[in-house]
This record gives sequence, structure tokens and C-alpha cells, in this order.
Amino acid sequence: MENPPGSTADRLLWLLKTRGPQQAVEAGEALGMTSEAARQQFVKLGGSGLVEAYSQPRGVGRPIQLWQLTGKGHSRFPDSHGDLTVQLLDAVRETFGENAIDRLIEVREQRNGENYALAMRDATNLEDKVRSLSEVRSREGYMAEYAATQDGAFLLIENHCPICAAASACQNFCRSELQLFEQVLGARVERVEHLLTDSRRCVYRVSEL
Repeated sequence: MENPPGSTADRLLWLLKTRGPQQAVEAGEALGMTSEAARQQFVKLGGSGLVEAYSQPRGVGRPIQLWQLTGKGHSRFPDSHGDLTVQLLDAVRETFGENAIDRLIEVREQRNGENYALAMRDATNLEDKVRSLSEVRSREGYMAEYAATQDGAFLLIENHCPICAAASACQNFCRSELQLFEQVLGARVERVEHLLTDSRRCVYRVSEL
């Protein structure tokens, strides 16, 4: 994982956002600090209401302690003016009807498709395309990365959704993005984890047609 700039506290929050619940020893190893230093930072963040600890049984012996983001902690990663976006969507829907929302999504999809195609212009294979897409999605605020699977497919992993409020209000945004990924990648794309179904992130499995 590439550590973001900022304070130790910010880096720990980033780690929990991108990797999910962590033990202090795991967080310390990832960020190059001792487990005790990481634990002390987690305790401070817990005092601010940004993280919380819970116990998880693991085999024989005492349960392990894991740290995870709270709702307040997740809110540190912005949702692109979510409340305002939802209000605008509602206003458009009430004034012009559902077709106007669909048209807005179509225009957004077209513009994003052009940007993604430009980012992939030098890609020579599917992995290059997925890598390029993950890079441009990260610049858009999705905290994206990718990984190869043992069977030759790839996972596009988005640890944050900067339009989550809009997507919750109109799930056509999610359907549009899935179709767009298939189009620009020229591949089979399946969403295997989804924020709107209580996963902590969105993950897409990408494989050759």
C-alpha cells in the first residue's frame, strides 16, 4: 500500500479505510511503527470517536482486538457534497421527471467514457487497461487499486465512493458505471462487493470475454 501524506493519525485512518479492520500490530507493520505506537494512536482516535475496537475470536486462546472506522471516521473521506447532490437530484426529478435524471446519467457516462478511453490509449492488454482505470478512478476520489487473481482475472477495488449519497438516491448511477466499465475495458465485469449492499467497498471482477 502506498502511504498517503499527512499525520500518523491520517495514515491510520487511511489504512482502515483501504484495508478494513486491523490489529495494532498489523497497522504498525504497514506504516513502519511499533504495535504499541499504533495502539496508542488508535486509542487517541477512539477518544475522538473516529475509530472503535472490538474483539474477534481466532482459534485457541484469547480473542484478538481489531480497530475499525466509525461512521464519524468514514465521514472524514468526503462524499462530494452529498447532501447538496441529493437535493439537486430530487429537484430535477420533481421538476423534469425521471427521464431527466436518466439523461444526466447518460451525459456523465459519456464524458467519463471519453476520459477513461484517453487514459487507456497506451494500454496493450487487459491488465494495462485495469491499471489505467484504477489510476484515473483514484484521481476521481474512489481510492482505487487493482489486483490479479489466480485464475487470470483482475479485481478493480474501490475503497471509497465519492458519490455514495447520489448513488443511494439513484441506483442508476451504479448500473451506469458497471456498463461503462464493460465498454471501456472490452471485458466481462461483475460487481462482487457493493457499498450499497453493506459491503465496506465496491469490488469489480474483470475477465476476458
